[in-house]
Formats: sequence, C-alpha cells, structure tokens
Amino acid sequence: MKKLMAAVLALSMLPLVSACNTVEGVGRDVQAGGEIVSETARDVKDKMSK
Repeated sequence: MKKLMAAVLALSMLPLVSACNTVEGVGRDVQAGGEIVSETARDVKDKMSK
C-alpha cells in the first residue's frame, strides 16, 4: 500500500515539475526578446544622433 501511495504521489508531482521548466523557458524567451528590443532601440538612437 505504501508503494502505491508513493507512486501516486510521484505521478501527481510530474505536472508541477514540468510546469516549472515551462515557466523558466518562457522567462528566458521574454528576456531574449527584451534584449533584442533594447539593441534595436540603441541602434536607432545611434543612427538618429549621427
């Protein structure tokens, strides 16, 4: 019975663990997008000041 309960608990935790990885991945994607926007803004600013 203890093994069954442990298996059920382990299986119920899987979505939580995968959700953490998904949120982390989204955070990295948003950060990368922000860096691209910042670089583009810097390029435009530099071109306008010349």
